[in-house]
Amino acid sequence: MTRFPINPSRQEPVYYSEIDSPVGRLLLAGTAQGLTHLVFQDGAHPLVPPPHWFRDSQPLEPAIRQVQAYFAGQCLRFTIALAPGGTPFQRRVWQALQTIPYGHTISYGALARMIGQPHAARAVGAANACNPISIIIPCHRVIGSTGKLVGYGGGLAIKEALLALERQFAGPNDAASSRPEVTGDHDAS
Repeated sequence: MTRFPINPSRQEPVYYSEIDSPVGRLLLAGTAQGLTHLVFQDGAHPLVPPPHWFRDSQPLEPAIRQVQAYFAGQCLRFTIALAPGGTPFQRRVWQALQTIPYGHTISYGALARMIGQPHAARAVGAANACNPISIIIPCHRVIGSTGKLVGYGGGLAIKEALLALERQFAGPNDAASSRPEVTGDHDAS
């Protein structure tokens, strides 16, 4: 089961599909409003679709195509509609995450400053951990204040793989200049 927010008040149908990727199986889910979930199914927090969800990839084809293009280095910015649940604070953090350029990383503290709450690095880290739309809302681009890779719901190996993929395909002026160090720490500063 997952700890991602699911908005049970929605009355519209939720469609889901699973795809293979270079980092394992991914589950995508969404409504007519947009994508609600992108979850690493081989990680520690796979999502078990509720019985009222419908397995149907057709409504998710635009998202599937963009995710596949991302892994091929052909999608540097996602353009599909997103409809995550979450609190107003979480959604503010998730919106700020989407402004981090492809191939770049920032610290939790810098993200807190971006949203105008410079002392909220740990709260930003908690919101980051609840991101229901991995990769597209790029929480993998947030690192510890020391430049180390810290905490990631999909696991640090997947976080490093996503950042390596972005370094591989980012232009010389687009990629972050430093390569973060992988650690098991959960520094949220």
